[in-house]
Amino acid sequence: MKNIMLSLSVIMIVVLMISTYIYQKQEAVSLRTNQVQETQPDEMQQSESEILQPVTDENISYSLQEDALHLTYNVGSDWIEVPIDQEALFAGEYQGNQEELIEGSFVLTEDHAAFLYSEATEQGSDLVRVGVKETSDQGETWEDHIVVEEISPIRFRKLGFVNDTFGYVILSMGRTMSQEYSTVYVTEDGGETWRATTELPSTSMIGFGGFVDEMTGFLSYGTINPEEPDVYVTQNMGETWIQSEFQIPEEYDRVFVQAEVPTKEADHLSVLVNQGPNGDYEGGHIKGEFISEDNGLNWEFLKEVAPSETE
Repeated sequence: MKNIMLSLSVIMIVVLMISTYIYQKQEAVSLRTNQVQETQPDEMQQSESEILQPVTDENISYSLQEDALHLTYNVGSDWIEVPIDQEALFAGEYQGNQEELIEGSFVLTEDHAAFLYSEATEQGSDLVRVGVKETSDQGETWEDHIVVEEISPIRFRKLGFVNDTFGYVILSMGRTMSQEYSTVYVTEDGGETWRATTELPSTSMIGFGGFVDEMTGFLSYGTINPEEPDVYVTQNMGETWIQSEFQIPEEYDRVFVQAEVPTKEADHLSVLVNQGPNGDYEGGHIKGEFISEDNGLNWEFLKEVAPSETE
């Protein structure tokens, strides 16, 4: 009898030890699981911040990494994904770097982010629709506005806003050799609706374009071996386009040949005219500054401008 009691005691002690071990093991596993669950969101956020790098070191910037467009408003600490197909940002006749957005194809400020895109109207179609994806609340909500429903695939593209209500889109398409068709669209309600301006007077390839205010806009043509500035100005929001006149000193004949987008100064307009793709005067980087006192109809030479002065 004594042996039986002793055996039962030993068995109970062994069972108790095994139960204690299993309980402690389960507690340890549960603790590790909770720790992983608690730290996982922070680790994921940290991992995303480490992966995405802003294109610039400014507070407001973007990234095209991870096959998506992301925005940051705090130098990359936090990111917002833009609900847009990345391919639509480069669709058309564009063979450049896709690690950065096409220059002039987007607006990015604290109060307004807008991106010009194009996509096929339907599968297999040769036509595209062009639209603007934009947000006015730093990505909390997004709006999609169509600029034009059907158009040929685009080459040149430019999006800009001069104030909260007036904006413009400049497009070119259908390039054949050095000729193409171009058109300008404007909005007067902050991008909700767009309309085309009067048909443009030139079929040369467009190089630069933009508006300096709601009424005054410019288009600069000639990208292949230009010999002189070829600029058209509108002073009535695109109802008419008039060719500008440039008074170029004899020593700069066929030197300064391609006008960029003018800027508005206190009492006149100013524009830089570069040397085109084949310029070799002073290394090809010097530009000429011209000014206009009649809102862009006539331009007079002011001075040479070194590259360091334009940065």
